[in-house]
Amino acid sequence: MKILEFEVLESTQEKAFEIAKENFEPLTVILAKKQTKGIGRKGDFWFSPEGGLWFSIILPKISPEKIEIFSNLLSFLIAKLIFEETGEKIFIKFPNDIYLNGKKIGGIMVQNKICGKDQISVAGIGINTNVREFPENLKEIATSIFLETKKEIDNRKFLEKLLKEIEKFLKLF
Repeated sequence: MKILEFEVLESTQEKAFEIAKENFEPLTVILAKKQTKGIGRKGDFWFSPEGGLWFSIILPKISPEKIEIFSNLLSFLIAKLIFEETGEKIFIKFPNDIYLNGKKIGGIMVQNKICGKDQISVAGIGINTNVREFPENLKEIATSIFLETKKEIDNRKFLEKLLKEIEKFLKLF
């Protein structure tokens, strides 16, 4: 997998679609240290400051009926890795929300767009790994792995482990 790193992006998801239109290379990862207009489910704003893990993956061609299965699998893989890192019980609110101690710590969004004759699928993933503070309007519903466990996650190592798992499971599709 090829990883394109950025200090700041409006949205890794939008950048991934932009790159996919120019030169579609499956399994390209768009990684940002910070997003200014991160996108959540239903187009909601996703708070994504420095410290978290914000990335999108341009997916290989997957049939539309298998995209939902893949999205659910991503939730499971992320929850599994967080558990392995922290020992904490992780709750998945299907299809795409990840919770720790009753508060949201992550989300997955797989989107499809038609570009010419091709359908492009991009998986956007946001995980509140080392976020230290949340705005008042999010403090009751969101948290980070660090705030809950006082354990700092090495975002790069976590990403690499997750990408290896994703590559393994993509072979099933």
